[in-house]
Order: sequence, then structure tokens, then C-alpha cells
Amino acid sequence: MSYVGQPIKRFEDPRLLTGQGTFVDDLHGPDMLYAVVLRSVYAHARIHAIDASAARRLPSVVQVVTAQDLVGKVKDIPPRPTPELEGVSVPEHPVLARDKVCYVGQPVAVVVAHDRYLARDALDRIEVDYQSLPPVMDPWDAAQQGTMLIHEAFGSNVPMRIREGRGDVRAAFAQADAIIRGRYEVPRLSPAPIEGRGLLVQYQPEADLLTLWASTQVPHRLKNSVQRLLMRPPRQMRVIAPDVGGGFGQKVETWPEDIALSYLAMALGQPIKWVEERWENLLAYHGRGYGAEVEAAVKRDGSILGMRFRIVADVGAYFLTATAGPPINAAHRVAGPYAIPTMEVECLGVLTNKPPTGPYRGAGGPEGAFFMERTIDLIAHELNLDPSEVRKRNFILPEDFPYRTATGLIYDSGDFLPAFERALELAEYDSFRQQQRARESQQSLIGIGVATVVKASGGRGEMKTSQARISVEPTGHVKVYTEVSPHGQGTETTFAQIAADELGVRVEDVQVLHGDTDLLPAGQGTFASRGLTIGGSAVYVGLCEARQKMARIAARFLECPSEAIVFQGGRVFDRRYPDQTLTFSHVAAAAYRAEGLPPGMEPGLECLVSFMLPENPFGFAAHIAVIEVDRATGEVQFLRYAAVHDCGRVINPTLLAGQVHGAIAQGIGPALTEAMAYSPDGQPLTGSLLDYAILSADEVPIIHLDIRQTPSPTNQLGVKGIGELPTVAAPVAVANAVMDALTPYGIRHLDLPLTAEKIWRAMQRGST
Repeated sequence: MSYVGQPIKRFEDPRLLTGQGTFVDDLHGPDMLYAVVLRSVYAHARIHAIDASAARRLPSVVQVVTAQDLVGKVKDIPPRPTPELEGVSVPEHPVLARDKVCYVGQPVAVVVAHDRYLARDALDRIEVDYQSLPPVMDPWDAAQQGTMLIHEAFGSNVPMRIREGRGDVRAAFAQADAIIRGRYEVPRLSPAPIEGRGLLVQYQPEADLLTLWASTQVPHRLKNSVQRLLMRPPRQMRVIAPDVGGGFGQKVETWPEDIALSYLAMALGQPIKWVEERWENLLAYHGRGYGAEVEAAVKRDGSILGMRFRIVADVGAYFLTATAGPPINAAHRVAGPYAIPTMEVECLGVLTNKPPTGPYRGAGGPEGAFFMERTIDLIAHELNLDPSEVRKRNFILPEDFPYRTATGLIYDSGDFLPAFERALELAEYDSFRQQQRARESQQSLIGIGVATVVKASGGRGEMKTSQARISVEPTGHVKVYTEVSPHGQGTETTFAQIAADELGVRVEDVQVLHGDTDLLPAGQGTFASRGLTIGGSAVYVGLCEARQKMARIAARFLECPSEAIVFQGGRVFDRRYPDQTLTFSHVAAAAYRAEGLPPGMEPGLECLVSFMLPENPFGFAAHIAVIEVDRATGEVQFLRYAAVHDCGRVINPTLLAGQVHGAIAQGIGPALTEAMAYSPDGQPLTGSLLDYAILSADEVPIIHLDIRQTPSPTNQLGVKGIGELPTVAAPVAVANAVMDALTPYGIRHLDLPLTAEKIWRAMQRGST
């Protein structure tokens, strides 16, 4: 049988569902110490003094460190190098706050003790002399000249400015029949993985070996960062990612705790564990936090001649390793699936007294799509056109691929219209439009929201490379070593399916190994939808190499050309004489015997390979949300949700559906309930899950799904990423549905989240 394309259940599910998973907090070591972190309660304040003497005197306390203790021991955390930051100076994140704190939750000191609870008691004994400063909270205000500087040495609160575009935008606007304008805000969000951050660090002085067990998406990158940021790095280092309870972008970063605990483990010579509490997770890091002013020059039929975008990205008080990525992506990805000839895009990375931002499932894609898709709906509304027709009129045509957007991206392939038509059909679009028109004034409101988006898979620069190792043992068992570090994607299953088909064995005979930097010389990890497109492609290249070697060996036994060898059902045979067979294990065992091998062939069956993606493949999604708004309360109920995705060749439709369902749920939450909110003095108002409102399972609608497969020419598997694509479309599909429902009230736009109270108040006002 062919395994690729089959709906096989995830191999790791039985272990995880029966509580046999191993997460960071399940790990224990002899003489293990526990670390806790003192965090700033001020959004902006100078530190005049820190007195930790009382904490150090407590029984069980082994060490208390502040920034002063780390001078000459560690470096600040810099952003990852990228062309957009060349020659640009940005505020790097200190491991511990030095002369000032710049957001609530910033690490100030670390306590290490024999007992986790006594360590927390010691935090209360640390006295910090703060001098409160006015916080800068609004990124639009922060970008203005004359606003108080968060970091005086930089001379500005705008360290990053990205410009993209093509063509004569001024001429396009001069030719327009109408100019459509909108201003939008996408709030900060918490990725809120079910498992927060966590770390166990052990140092073996006799080997000068530092080992980190970390809840991370990027083991190799974390290893490289720690080695680079310790002033006295260990001679050997290893990072292991055990089971990881979700990442969503938050766990691609290198964190202050990673560096502080690595230093402390080496200094104390004992293993140290730190596990983040939920409130710490909510205050440490956010995604999104973007606003935009958008102008579109259009013809009467809805054709877009040109667009201007001014985007303001609230990056927080410091840059972490991946902070620069989402603003760069947003500036490029606003183009969406449309053939817009001219665009002018400016994106400002603006400092505020809030935690750093960085990738969160989609990493700039959902932000850019929100600005574009809301504008498309405003175009339709103001020209009295159907939103679906405006999209169809502006789609890139299949014959135009590969297509270069006005923002510089190259789309590899696509056929958008059939997928969109299928989504409209699944959503019963025409029927609901008729129901909407027939509604009486006292009935609840029906709204229909449309979103059509694209999403790249792979990333930029070195992110496009991957290593893999394939080892076929003499028994015929296959081991696949990948640098992709999964945290819910089902990598063990999909990679085993690919291996089983390529080598003609059972999936049960394939073992996929990951999450350990000792397995492969280098790697990037799992983010940017690169797991299957790049990690899987590297595995495929290695499988092809192993297969070719085995085919040459089998050809000597069967006395036929190696090109005639077939691998199927655990057998190896000449396609011309299928009755003359060898077992797969027989050929594998023969590979380890020097005698009988083809001339010049080394014994063994282990292939270490590298793969580089030439260009990012782009998937396409069409989402239709049909909702009902209660006139009396503003509550939103789903009547139907349809989504069609083109993610290239499908390896496992069951896992694909699971990724889509999870991503849509993660997109609907920000549309209706989720947002990180702050008071004017910088205090978080949503600092726990009592206030930060994540959707529950029964609030997620039934989702009607379908897929289209336009194989990507960028990789031999023909795949495109799916894990983030639905999250790009879902928030704005729901927002467009709510705005469509509120049309009778003259309401043009409301910013997210669209809570019942916000909707009700808008209806009482009558327009906005």
C-alpha cells in the first residue's frame, strides 16, 4: 500500500493521552536545585539599589544573583541578524535588569534554592529601590518626535523602519475612481501554550559539558545562542527538547532564563530547574500588537490600482532573537493573493514599555492579512459590490505563476478561484445572502465574512536549510533523524509515512528521532511552517540516497540494472521479474558486509544529507464565516464556518484536518475575546487566564473543510505548509462577518476583539 495520503492516526497520541509523555517538569536529577525569578512590578522605573542580603540568609537558599553579579559573565540577548537590521542599532534584552526596568515582568533577580517553595519565599525578602518613570504605552504616540524615550542612548523610539513597494503609487491614485481608507488595530496576544516555558540545566565539569533540557522549538539555535552569550562557554554543549506542550512561536526565542541558569549551573556545579508559572508566561512575551493606516485606489468595478500601507508594530521594550521577523513579514505579506500592480508599504518597529513581541502562529501574516482583507471588504461596501466578487476580480491568475508581488515576494504556484468557489459552496454563501436580505428589523443580524489569504512556508536565509540522517540497520529497521523539533505537528507519523513509501517497508519499521542536538550537526527547528516543507524534504533526500545505494546492492544479487529495482511490501525485486525477490532486511544486512558490495561502495547504510529550499512555497486559504449577532446583547453565534485550503500535496489528511481545526480555533479567539490589555501606567489588565479569555472547546464552531492540491515546484514532495495558514484567515473572516452584520447600523469598522459588550455599545451609538 501507499502510506502517503492515508489518514493514519498520530503515533505519539497513545503515549501522550495516557500520561506517559515526558515534559521538562517531569525531569528530575540528583541534588537538583530550583530557580525562581524576581520580576519588575513597574512598567518603567530606574533601579537605585537591590538588597538581597535577607534572601541570601534564608535556609535552603544557595544563590541570589542580580545584574551586578553577571557583569563580565554573560552578554545581552541580540536579535538574529537579518538584512533589514544591517546598520541598525536596537535595544538588546539584558539577562537581568541593570539600571532600569522597562516592562512589568522583566527579570530583575534569580533565586536558587534546594526547594522551589522556599525559593519563592526568598523573593519576598529581596528589596528593590525603584524610581517610577512615566511609561510609554501607545505605539502611535511613541513613534512621534518629542515623546519620552524608553532608551535614551538610541535617540528614538523607532529603531526599525521597513519600506517595500513597486510602481508609481501616486499615478495609480490619480487614475482611481475612488479612494478607500481604513485604520485598523490588531491587539497584542499571548500565545498561551498549554505548557509554559521550562528549563533543566546540568553541568558536568569533568567533561566541561553543559546540557539543557528545554521546552523549545529550536534546540540547535538555543545551543548556539547559549554558547555565544556565555562569556566562558563550555567546551561541549547539548540541548534536548523532550515533549513540548505547544510553542506557537513563543518558544523560538532565547530567553534571559536560558542564559542565567546556564551560567548558574556552571558556577554551582548542580542541576537547576526552572518552570514558568502561567502569570509569568502571560507577561513575558506577546504576538501581534500592530496598527495600520491603509489607502486603496480602486476602479468602479473593484479593481485595485494601487495601495498605501503605514504599519506601526509595537515591538515592546527590547528586541529578542526573533522580534524583527514579524514586522518584516507583515510588510511583505500585506499583498495577499491579489495582483496589485503598485504598492507603497512602510512598517515601523516602535518601542513601548511592554514585553517584547515576536512570532506567534503566522508571524506577521495574520496582521498583514487583517489590514488587506478588511480593506477589501470596505471596497466592496463603499462601491456596493459583493465582497466575493471584489476578491475574484483581483486574484492572481494561474498562468501568472510564479508571481512577484509588489512587496517583493515570489509566489511559486496557485489556482485560487476553484478553492474559493468551493469555500463559497460549502458555506452556502448565496443562501445565507438571501436570508440576510430577508431578515426583519427586529430579528437577529446575519453577517457573512470572507477572507482569502496566502502563507509562505520555510522562512528566510539559513532557515531554508535542513539536515537529516537516514540509517537503515542490518535488521531492516529504518531510523530517521531530523532536526525538526515537533510540538504537536505529528512529525513522527508523517515522516514515517514518507520513509515507508520510499523504502517499501511498513510504517511500524520506521523510527523518527528528533529534539536532540547530538543527533545532527546542525539544525533550525520548527517554525515558519518549515517542518514538512524543509525538514521533510531533507528526510526525503536522505531516503532517496539510501534507496539508491540499496538498489545498487540488490541489482548485483538479481543481476539487473539498479533502475529496475522496486521496493514494495518489505520486498526488493526486479520489476521485469517480480517473482524473483529479496527481503528488504536481506539487502540491508548485505550493505554491512564488505564482500559482495559494488566496487567503491563503503559498507553501511547511513546517509547524512542537507537540503536547501530554493524558494518558499505559498499555500492558499479561503474562509467563510457566517454569524448571527443578537441585537439585544451583541453576542455572536456561528451559523456556519467553511474553509478550503490548498497546501500542495497532502501527506496525511487526518493530521492536516487537526492542524486546520486548531489553527482556526486559535484565530477565532483573537477575533472575539483575546487581547492583552494594559492600564495607562503600564499594568497588565489581563495577567491571568481569569481575564485573558481563551475560547473553550464548545465555543468553536463546526468547521466544514475541503482541500485542493496544487503541488509546489519548490520541493520534490510538492508540499506547502498548513500549520499557520488557517490562523492567517480566521481572525479577519470573523471580523468581516461581524462588520457585515452591523451594516444596518452604519458601523464601518470595530477593532478586535469583537466582544459582545463592544458590539452592543457600537449598536447603541449607531455608527463608528
